Amino acid sequence: MTKTKPNGYVIHKGKSRADNTTDVVVIATVSKSRNTKTGNMLQTYILVDGVDPREASKTGQDYAVCGNCVHRGIPTTDPNRSWAEERSCYVNLGQGVLIVYKNYMAGNYPVISGHDAIAELGVGRLVRGGTYGDPSLVPSYIWDSLISLCDGYTMYSHQANMPTADYRPDIMMRSADTRQEAIDAWNSGERTFRVTNTYDDIVQGKEIRCPASKEMGQRTACASCKLCGGSNVNAKSIVIMAHGMGKKHYASA
Repeated sequence: MTKTKPNGYVIHKGKSRADNTTDVVVIATVSKSRNTKTGNMLQTYILVDGVDPREASKTGQDYAVCGNCVHRGIPTTDPNRSWAEERSCYVNLGQGVLIVYKNYMAGNYPVISGHDAIAELGVGRLVRGGTYGDPSLVPSYIWDSLISLCDGYTMYSHQANMPTADYRPDIMMRSADTRQEAIDAWNSGERTFRVTNTYDDIVQGKEIRCPASKEMGQRTACASCKLCGGSNVNAKSIVIMAHGMGKKHYASA
């Protein structure tokens, strides 16, 4: 009888670099992605170990995987809510993130470790570092291994100002929430990925609209574009309109 190959692997377990207390886990899923914006990329999820991601959001425990991101929302005890109030993050915690968490808790993802084993997952693939969760809240050597033999990657971080974060602007786009924050990042030699409510504030000569966005007709996908690879990529910074399930709250973020 042929054994079914796992569709994901645990590639790291350890303490969050946000608080050095909370246990977190990094899971790489290798099955074909149906996300039309990103295209078929290897997805990675950074989760609070043993805590439903919806509950982590409601209680504020998601700080361990999201850090200082302003889009986390406001913790709540409202029993009728599934996650934090006014959460402006585009990620729907009740979809892919929850499925991955349930599979992890069911023991469906084998643990692999070491550079060679992790690097092998990325061979011939496009890698999305931090499909959910901030990649700088786990050791960056995990990402160095995963992308070492890949065909391209995307990665973003909100933790540029967190001293304990393993923030790597060479491979991570700085997630900027204001025009001034983006300008400050450029002055430090960093590239940015900025979400906005209007393209009227785009900085000509420094930023371009995301080619994979709906407003640009999704003329490409992240897997083909490959612009969001930090300062390792010699290109302008990226701007995109607020999108996803949290966009209605973005103005207050």
